[in-house]
Amino acid sequence: MPAVNDILTYLFSVAPEHYKMDWDNVGLMCGHSDRKVTKILVALDASLAVAEEAKVLGCELAVVHHPLIFLTTPTVSDATITGKRLLAFLENGLSVISMHTNLDCAPGGVNDILADRLGLKNVEVLPDGEMAHLVRYGEVEPQTLAEFLPFVKKQLACEGLRYTDGGRQVHRVAVGGGACGDYLTQITALGCDTFVTADIGYHRFADAGELGLNLIDAGHFETENPVCTYLAEKIRAAFPEIEVVESKAHADCIKFA
Repeated sequence: MPAVNDILTYLFSVAPEHYKMDWDNVGLMCGHSDRKVTKILVALDASLAVAEEAKVLGCELAVVHHPLIFLTTPTVSDATITGKRLLAFLENGLSVISMHTNLDCAPGGVNDILADRLGLKNVEVLPDGEMAHLVRYGEVEPQTLAEFLPFVKKQLACEGLRYTDGGRQVHRVAVGGGACGDYLTQITALGCDTFVTADIGYHRFADAGELGLNLIDAGHFETENPVCTYLAEKIRAAFPEIEVVESKAHADCIKFA
């Protein structure tokens, strides 16, 4: 049977490590690299619920998007939530691999999937700045924002959308899974009229309105979670002897009243 390191090597061929941002952490977060793998759980986050789900399902490995160890972790104890998560995986003999900004930027990854979900044609990559190759932009059939909003909500299974109306028809659309609000100026300069992303603050919405940009916050989970199906399918194809399941326990932590 393949080992954890075999899975990691393959995943880095799909989303090369050098695509990651300098501040990011990708690869093997915890566990033994030589442990044999018969079952993998794929999820967006290495949460406590995912650790329990992997344990119950009899998995040896969890492949996730967001890093389990994101910032400096000085200790591993139950005094911190990161420590609790690490212990939940380690104490049950579970390994965790994270594919984060490298998977955001990689061809076929998070943002290509998002562009496809929203029906973008003639898709191009924004190769500019520190976060090069992160944002995608393309075209949809000309329509009003009022027509486009329910389509986004349906395609991404959003419970709700936050948006500002830039006063323009929707035609040239940019997408950035997760937090990509720093790109408003560049996206406007490309001639885009609409930007779908997440984690947008009040001032970004205000800026977008004055830039004449329709800005849609579709949720961090909703804009990125579709990549889990992609990861599961890629791993199944490369390792048919391994059972690969997508998490059913993990869902968006943000709720709407």
